Amino acid sequence: MKFQRKQETKASIPTSSMPDIIFMLLIFFMVTTVFKEFRGLPILTPAARSTEKVEAKRNITYVWTDKNNRISVDDKIIPVSVVSDIIGEKFAANRRLIISLKIDKEVKMGMVSDIQEQLRDAYALRINYSTRFK
Repeated sequence: MKFQRKQETKASIPTSSMPDIIFMLLIFFMVTTVFKEFRGLPILTPAARSTEKVEAKRNITYVWTDKNNRISVDDKIIPVSVVSDIIGEKFAANRRLIISLKIDKEVKMGMVSDIQEQLRDAYALRINYSTRFK
């Protein structure tokens, strides 16, 4: 009896080390990834006797104001007159939005009042004032 040889060879990629490669890539990207966290303008918030922590960080937009009356929203320095336009667009996209005001303790109350009027014009009525615990 004569045996016939198979002349057909299969070209395949060895997959035995693929989990090791994927694991090493995963570790590499976890170690080298840098998350951007905006620090905002340099401010010193006023102290408060009692504070309440907001749990939902997802629906918060921060409005920073430093002692030089610079206002920052979404990492951009903007004038007071533009606050209502920017917050209005954000509030139209997300009705559950909370505006967190991070205002330096040396800012004059007139500037805070101007920001509040701009927020009122944008119909953003859920406002949070950030403080530090005394």
